[in-house]
Amino acid sequence: MYQFEDIYHNKVMLSFKDHPYSKEPKHVWVICKFEDQWLLTSHKNRGLEFPGGKVEIGESAEQAAAREVKEETGGHVSKLHYIGQYKVEGREKIIIKNVYFALIDKVEKQSTYFETNGPVLLKQLPANIRKDHRFSFIMKDSVLTYSMQKIMESNSF
Repeated sequence: MYQFEDIYHNKVMLSFKDHPYSKEPKHVWVICKFEDQWLLTSHKNRGLEFPGGKVEIGESAEQAAAREVKEETGGHVSKLHYIGQYKVEGREKIIIKNVYFALIDKVEKQSTYFETNGPVLLKQLPANIRKDHRFSFIMKDSVLTYSMQKIMESNSF
């Protein structure tokens, strides 16, 4: 387990074990790869980030992950791998998110991308992402760093 603070000084706990904080998390975050590029979305308020969002009533976290990728990028998930789970202890509430790695087999243009401006493809993420104003706060804490490390170390993806 990793413990650190996010950019807002909230306590964050990240684990790569099987659902250590909740068997039914209410949020998902999906690190996406499409044709040797990272597939992100351009959130209208926060900036560039990997897709994610809330799990809807009657939906599994895996279903939410695939839906959020489709809604925010037009991407179709061909393979979805659970990476881990993190918990943010904020001042007003606690948020628990599943982190996934998804392989995307196609990206379709859509008439709407909901609260985003649609897909963004990057060959690589910038080394100084924490200081890059184009990126969302979600991309600036150690959840991304440790999750990317886990993805790179895994031969099963």
